[in-house]
Amino acid sequence: MSKHIGAVLGAALFSCVMGAAAAQDVELRSLDGTVELEGNLISYDGAFYRLDTVYGPLTVSAEGVSCAGPGCPDLATFVAETRIAGAATVAAGLLPDLLAAFASAQGMALDVETGPEGPVYILRRADGSPAARFAITPGSTDDGFLALLNGEADIALALREPSVAEIVASEAASPDDPPLDDRVRVLALDALVPVVSPENPIDALSLPDLARLFSGDVTNWQDLGGPDAPISLHALAPGFGLSQAFATRVLLPSEAGLSAQITRHEGAESLAQAVARDAYAVGITARSGAGAAHALPLVGTCGYPLSATLEAVKAEDYPLTAPVYMYLAPRRLPLLVRQFLAFTETEEAERIVGEAGFVNQLLTSTPLALQGERLSNAIRAAGEDVDLAELQHVVEVLGSAERLSTTLRFNPGGAGLDIQSRTSVSRLAAAIERGTFDGQQLIFAGFSDSDGSSTMNARLSLRRAGVVLDAVLAAGVARADRVEMTSVGFGEAMPMACDDTDWGRAVNRRVEVWVD
Repeated sequence: MSKHIGAVLGAALFSCVMGAAAAQDVELRSLDGTVELEGNLISYDGAFYRLDTVYGPLTVSAEGVSCAGPGCPDLATFVAETRIAGAATVAAGLLPDLLAAFASAQGMALDVETGPEGPVYILRRADGSPAARFAITPGSTDDGFLALLNGEADIALALREPSVAEIVASEAASPDDPPLDDRVRVLALDALVPVVSPENPIDALSLPDLARLFSGDVTNWQDLGGPDAPISLHALAPGFGLSQAFATRVLLPSEAGLSAQITRHEGAESLAQAVARDAYAVGITARSGAGAAHALPLVGTCGYPLSATLEAVKAEDYPLTAPVYMYLAPRRLPLLVRQFLAFTETEEAERIVGEAGFVNQLLTSTPLALQGERLSNAIRAAGEDVDLAELQHVVEVLGSAERLSTTLRFNPGGAGLDIQSRTSVSRLAAAIERGTFDGQQLIFAGFSDSDGSSTMNARLSLRRAGVVLDAVLAAGVARADRVEMTSVGFGEAMPMACDDTDWGRAVNRRVEVWVD
């Protein structure tokens, strides 16, 4: 007879039960020697043992026990191992800098070795022994999801959300585990931008223009107000997340197929170089990789220009914003890997994201007085449903406030916040907890598109603003009494884009956060 323990995740909590157990490969014993647990070691992550016992899988904190048996890990020399696969632009252009900064913050050195599928970044302790190995396999977003679903990667780097087929495959492989949408973090922001040579006189394109260009319906620049010259098309390889996002968000709504006359590139850098050298070329690529090519603003039929500025991408006002996702395996990652994931949300990491050419998620603010483009758009859009009194009401409420870069949007056709917005809610709640807005007022301002009556849209925008405010409070804000928070709905006032397209309406349906 021996005493056994039950364990809960994250704590060394023991409850004694009686029962016989056959000899197993490890035995965990409480430090006072009064209780024991035998089982097969499933994993050790640097902080917790995971055992398969007669009572099922149990997780036990290493701090409260000693380990005996042939399966016990060597705690002094334990190496955290993780495999990361997916988007090459992120794997090569951002991860190395983040790992170097994380190693420095841990007081460790960083070495790089060549592995069978890509670089292996090794974090070394002061004595030179390895503490962690991050094996990176650069490729496409498709590659990242495939490796994650096959159990060949712990983290997938993606520049798009998973497809229906990938979601179904994930649920089939692990029906009892959290869905992919609950195992995702937003590492940074990027955007899809049309690029031309600096010598090309075209100064803007619409989404329908892009669909006509890349479907092959338009083959001469003269049809778009440019010179009489043939158009050369450039795009990223099909497996890249941004390439797939372009097909889904631009070509599919226009019911356009992709032209066969497209030069494909295995990276944004080579695409930008090719386009910059050719006065009659046009490409669709990542904002972070536009290089010497000239990124064009998007324009609607009503004439509202939308450029992929840092502010517009951070607020998702630019319609082709593309978050950089990290999808995690449905298993507990080693402690040092979890600490790295936490580091990616720090201000130091956000600074590195910006220096690498991506858009970070640090909160910034802009006074209403410096938002001339959107004020101009609002005045031009004013009419029967949005009169001068409505615009005056906006200025009265927000005139002395500053708009935060956090902007919240909902999933198409649903009441739930999209992935990027859920991340933004968590970051905003954390900022409130840190005291960033103590003694100030946060205004959650809802806006709508122009579909339906202005009265209905005003109510809808107010309701959405309230949903976001409630989500922030539910995210763990314990200091809400030190910040005044209120919600207001402005309906279809202050449009960001034309309302005559699905993407324009989607951009206009939003909840902004203002601080006063």
